[in-house]
Amino acid sequence: MIQGALAFVAGWFWLGAALAASADAPNLLVDPAGAASSPAAPWQPVGLPRQDKPVTRYRVIDFDGARVLEIDAQASYGNLVHEWPAGIRAQQLSWRWRIELDNPKTDLRSKSGDDHVVAVCALFDLPLQAIAFWERQMLRLARALSGQSLPAATLCYTWDARQPAGALLESPYTRRVRWIVLRGAGDTPGVWRTEQRDLQADFVRGFGDESTTVPPLRAVLLAGDADNTGGRSLALVADLVLR
Repeated sequence: MIQGALAFVAGWFWLGAALAASADAPNLLVDPAGAASSPAAPWQPVGLPRQDKPVTRYRVIDFDGARVLEIDAQASYGNLVHEWPAGIRAQQLSWRWRIELDNPKTDLRSKSGDDHVVAVCALFDLPLQAIAFWERQMLRLARALSGQSLPAATLCYTWDARQPAGALLESPYTRRVRWIVLRGAGDTPGVWRTEQRDLQADFVRGFGDESTTVPPLRAVLLAGDADNTGGRSLALVADLVLR
């Protein structure tokens, strides 16, 4: 894995294409009547600069009578991103998910194990002045190297059988990414689980040490990766709704 500043950049390279928010809160993920096997624009797969590892596969499939997203990670890396460049004010994010194949090698507390079977992330436009000087400088470097306006606060929800449900963790690569484990040890794979999250409250829980004012939401990101562990995982996500 890339080290130092480049590793910091790798933890940030999560951006997609533009779309204005819809007032009737549709399913962001798939068109139920559609037949495409790939998520439609503005969803866009995004990897690392000069990535030499396999890319995680994101595929829309029919499953249990619904159109769902399959996330297939095989020693791979890659994210699926839906962005609002101007930012929006969002209150809730809801979805269904399940794990079909777990990766027992993951460990979100270490760089060597920093893979995840499935993650649903909210990327916030936190002002630079809210974060510590050193991290601010690193973020400026990451933006310069990537050529993108990378977000200063990314909150990720994950399903991880090695962590207790409810745990709040910082990425071992950067404090700009923080994890909330929604489903953890004891949660049965192969079963649909439904989540509904208060983005405002969760932002304050994750980044309240830096700001209790919730900034605009810049993007929603879906991810699964297994590049650090060289493992394999398979997960499904459905009915993703932002309000």
